[in-house]
Amino acid sequence: MGERNEAATPAAVTEVRVKAEGSAAGPEGAPLGVVLAGGRGSRLGGAKPTAVLAGRPLISYPLAALAEAGLEAVVVAKPDTDLGGRPLARGRPGGRPLSRETGLKTTALDGTGQRSTPGVGDVVVLFEPEEPVHPLAGIVAALRQTGRPLVVIGCDFPFVPPALLRALADAPEALVVPTPGDAPQPLVARWTPALLPALEAALAREEPLRRTVAALSPRLLEGPELAPFGDPARVFFNVNTPADLHHAEGAVSSLDGD
Repeated sequence: MGERNEAATPAAVTEVRVKAEGSAAGPEGAPLGVVLAGGRGSRLGGAKPTAVLAGRPLISYPLAALAEAGLEAVVVAKPDTDLGGRPLARGRPGGRPLSRETGLKTTALDGTGQRSTPGVGDVVVLFEPEEPVHPLAGIVAALRQTGRPLVVIGCDFPFVPPALLRALADAPEALVVPTPGDAPQPLVARWTPALLPALEAALAREEPLRRTVAALSPRLLEGPELAPFGDPARVFFNVNTPADLHHAEGAVSSLDGD
């Protein structure tokens, strides 16, 4: 059924580090992978990041794809987003073990005196404002706090192939949006700091995301450019409801049986 993110649950999701303020470390100007996890998950009936898909947290799939694409990754979430059995808390120092079912652990750090534990188990979590609940909130927060080009992927997209994420990272344009069929998908896209003033204004208006994208004259990846990455219906499948999660389980199981 196409390319699957084959990596085992990445070390990047064995520990999550919470970063209250400041910039994610990394080479200046290097593209940064960003997993958006600030949605409420109301239609799914709970937190999307920790919904279990084939024995793994849903968020582990985009994190694995970003790792395989060779991209440093961060997660953007609300301060109360559940990333592993209980909500995160801003500025609370000390370790907070989370549910074993998800395999996630957070360490909440103050904005001052942050430390980085050597190894491959760290993912920085950047906080977006509590309001509004809008997909631009996470994108704007990540651009503000990192100042780097972003390859954005929603936490509920389990089947985006690493090759597509790498292509977005390598693109020269300020905004690159895959367009399966006639519908741009801005939650799997390249966003850059040059767009920030326009995005901040759009977020203040709570403008629909696709209207904002259209006004910014993006490069659209369509038809032949998307074909090498697999069936668009699978690549851009996202999990919004229990029925979607069940469908994704079947897709994963069919690959395991290949």
